[in-house]
Amino acid sequence: MAGYLVTGGAGFIGSHLVEELLKRGERVRVLDNFSTGKRERLEPYLDRIEVVEGDLRSQHTVRDAVKGIDFVLHQGALPSVPRSVKDPVTTNEVNVGGTLNVLDASREAGVKRVVYASSSSVYGANTAIPKREDMMPQPISPYAVAKLTGEHYCQVFSCTYGLETVSLRYFNVFGPGMDPASSYAAFIPLFIVGMLEGRPLIVNGDGTVSRDFTYITNVVEANMRAVEAEGVGGEVFNVACGASMSLNEVIAKLRELLGTEGDISYGPARVGDVPLSLADIDKARDRLGYEPRVPALEGLELVASWYGRRSRGD
Repeated sequence: MAGYLVTGGAGFIGSHLVEELLKRGERVRVLDNFSTGKRERLEPYLDRIEVVEGDLRSQHTVRDAVKGIDFVLHQGALPSVPRSVKDPVTTNEVNVGGTLNVLDASREAGVKRVVYASSSSVYGANTAIPKREDMMPQPISPYAVAKLTGEHYCQVFSCTYGLETVSLRYFNVFGPGMDPASSYAAFIPLFIVGMLEGRPLIVNGDGTVSRDFTYITNVVEANMRAVEAEGVGGEVFNVACGASMSLNEVIAKLRELLGTEGDISYGPARVGDVPLSLADIDKARDRLGYEPRVPALEGLELVASWYGRRSRGD
């Protein structure tokens, strides 16, 4: 039984990782300050996990959290491109300073590997499609800059200190358990719940923005592969499905699945948004043995069904 620390374990992705690790019989500790993470996501597991409540910006807290740990799945971050545009300083403090604390504490504690949650936003203004890991990143938001800086720190800790790290560039993750009520809620849960409730919804831009939407099962699989794969220390990998859908295509599919047109209008595009995102996942396939298990359309069906059951009280 290996010991795992999941930073941000009360978050959407983190809590799914906690669930998978427990299914595998691993020992799990969570570090979260619950600023964006939800305590209720961990309630089903509280008798089987250790929870450290604290902030990534506290070196003391992070050092305590990594003691006796074999692997760190570093999901903890202040999410959202719009939030980072509004408050770049705090985004940097948490996402860069917090990541540096995790890496330094992991080095001191003899952690075997740190898997770092990066983001497709690092590609930014680079218009080449599909996005490959060897492309020049051109971040256009403070969030993207912070995530890219975290990748660089991971590479430095691998080559300079011998701490094995793997960075995973997530592409637009979605699935059950995302918070549609947040001011920075992701597009898919926000629109599913809004359409179910009949609330007016605004699309940022004309709806032609395209994303490689990635169901949560695929992200969990990629993290498990990143822990186990050999010879990948210091490497960066795209985690996606390798297919892209526009927001208008997603809306059309949700209308079909939910049986409602929804009250949808169009507004200004968001500052810092990238118009087209599509991943090349060949490197992850070749080096990690990663293969997306759930295509985006199937994921939309699953998540629409999940939120539908919740709205009915099932």
